[in-house]
Amino acid sequence: MRFLHSADWHLGRVYHGVSLLEDQAHVLQQFVRIAADTRPDAILLAGDIYDRSVPPAEAVRLLDLVLEQLVLELKIPVVMIAGNHDGPDRLAFGSGLLQRAGLTVRGPVETDVAPLVLRDAHGEVAIHALPYAEPALVRSAVGDDSIADHHAALAAQTATVRAARVPGRRAVVVAHAFVIGGTESESERPLSVGGTGAVGAEVFDGFDYVALGHLHRPQAIGAKRDPGGAGAATIDASASPDAWRRARVQYSGSLLKYSFAEADHAKSVNLVELDAAGSCTVERIPLVPRRDLRILEGELAALVAAAATDPAREDYVLARLTDHGALLDAMGKLRGAWPNALAIERPTLVGDGPGRATDDHRRTRIEDLFASFHQEATGVPLEPAAKAALDRVVDRLEREARSA
Repeated sequence: MRFLHSADWHLGRVYHGVSLLEDQAHVLQQFVRIAADTRPDAILLAGDIYDRSVPPAEAVRLLDLVLEQLVLELKIPVVMIAGNHDGPDRLAFGSGLLQRAGLTVRGPVETDVAPLVLRDAHGEVAIHALPYAEPALVRSAVGDDSIADHHAALAAQTATVRAARVPGRRAVVVAHAFVIGGTESESERPLSVGGTGAVGAEVFDGFDYVALGHLHRPQAIGAKRDPGGAGAATIDASASPDAWRRARVQYSGSLLKYSFAEADHAKSVNLVELDAAGSCTVERIPLVPRRDLRILEGELAALVAAAATDPAREDYVLARLTDHGALLDAMGKLRGAWPNALAIERPTLVGDGPGRATDDHRRTRIEDLFASFHQEATGVPLEPAAKAALDRVVDRLEREARSA
């Protein structure tokens, strides 16, 4: 059986004040063409479909168009779950009706949800869709007061699935989580405030393929490093190409580069082949952006001059200027040569601290910004008790925003 696995589309994202919707539409049409060429038995979308719980209307229309092409025109079943950026109830609106057309959407956490069962020449494959949920929501849904963190929450969800598995039926899981051993990027929103949102890879033991979302770098998660349980590790595709292709726990990565920290990423979609025994082989099919995201470094005059002969001068650019002293209208001059320049950094002028200006504003934690402001305003660091109180307040606000 063949699957296309993608995640972290973040439709409607705005980066440095620029809407990326046209860039997302460009890449999604590539995704539709890939689906038409490869003819998978199903498409797995592992969360963070939208960039925020209340997405802009243009993002909703784009998703509607793409799903119509995949489900109605190409007749490919799609399984889609909510991630931590999505509003679960909004994403799952009309899911009962949509499932009849071939679109399976899982938003809020539910128990005893039947999997999507597909059949090939070798038998049945069950696709279990496990949407992202706060531990408190899972605790309430399964009636287990001992669930206190994300690991326990996902372990409870997968345990429920295992208990209902049909012997001999191959099983695939779609989930949204930070698995220990994975490599993070700056553009991902932390899953937990004042604690850890990480889960151990062992929660997925026994499943034939695990289609993950949340981490934006495409990567495979390997087995535990040692029998003592030191945790899983990312499999290096260049050092162990056969190992990552056959790894059953995979992140497809994000649709686009959503931070300059991802400038060296190669974005792709996973094409997964599942054989009769449940062993999988993964191929990463590259996605080519409308405009790349690049970091340029050098003196302003040299960067401006270089643009004249650069065929990709329309790319989104961060310029790290090495000039010393004052510069007059640096951004204006830069954009005269690089029309889509988004930001400038002056490394020699930047201070230290967790809330420093060079941090991606989407990645910088509110607590770090407040702590930096407190120390600058009062001259003393935030005390542990005050920090703990701040963590609780931010955590509550984050949960309220996700459920809004």
